[in-house]
Amino acid sequence: MLKDLVALTKPRIIRLNLIAAFGGYWVASKWEPDIWILIWMLVGSTLTMASSCVINNYWDRDLDLKMERTRDRALPQQRVSPGFVLGYGIALGLAGLAVLFLLVNPLTGWLGLLGMFVYIVIYTMWLKRSSTWSTSVGGISGAMPPVIGYCAVTNDVDAGAWILFALLFLWQPAHFWSLAIRRKEEYRAAGFPLLPVVKGVTRTKWQMLPYILLLIPASILMYYYDYVGIYFLILSVGIAALWFVHAAGGLRAKDDEKWAKRDFIISINYLMIMFFTMVLNTTGV
Repeated sequence: MLKDLVALTKPRIIRLNLIAAFGGYWVASKWEPDIWILIWMLVGSTLTMASSCVINNYWDRDLDLKMERTRDRALPQQRVSPGFVLGYGIALGLAGLAVLFLLVNPLTGWLGLLGMFVYIVIYTMWLKRSSTWSTSVGGISGAMPPVIGYCAVTNDVDAGAWILFALLFLWQPAHFWSLAIRRKEEYRAAGFPLLPVVKGVTRTKWQMLPYILLLIPASILMYYYDYVGIYFLILSVGIAALWFVHAAGGLRAKDDEKWAKRDFIISINYLMIMFFTMVLNTTGV
């Protein structure tokens, strides 16, 4: 039971987003963190993200049964009841928002609420089942963690918050579409109108390119506004350029699954290295 409750929160997704939230906080704190604010920000972010993922599992339980990747989850296999899962998700969300509003600052609470609304209502309940725009629009919620981390310090949505938002927002579609290309037949069987399913793999590869390319000016802006140092600039731009070259090479790839798997791994490594370098190379006061 405990294992299922943890799995419903999609801990891998939470782990990646917490790295981004920590990175956003550290950029704003400039090596002078308030440890308790940092802890409460991470706790509140964890709970709100967990809530969104649990409610996503609740809403998609019928379609999850149709996909090999998801059919063994707790809800499709009826190891937990839908009513209990819905209540569990709501409780996590209320707890997370309370932490952000009361123990961090109201701005982070509103940002957390916005992220939850976009992920649960706009993405899960509406676009995921009806439009190829689900991935791009859903990226708004995925871009909230570093902004919440940053605003936990600044209590202001300034240039730094917008650039961090841009970095995560631009990263997500290309990252997810590389997975969707590999799993397109599963998504087709489940009835999800993802871009590779509706428009085809070649169109998806083309659409990935501008998102990856725009990561380069976003990284340059981080350096230009003096949030990070030269090492971040070199690494983030260099890896984004390598990712772009690999993604563009996919237009000629003969084995789409092999290419997409490699592209997915590159996208994960890009995010990890970018935020790791961002933390270490944040400019001091």
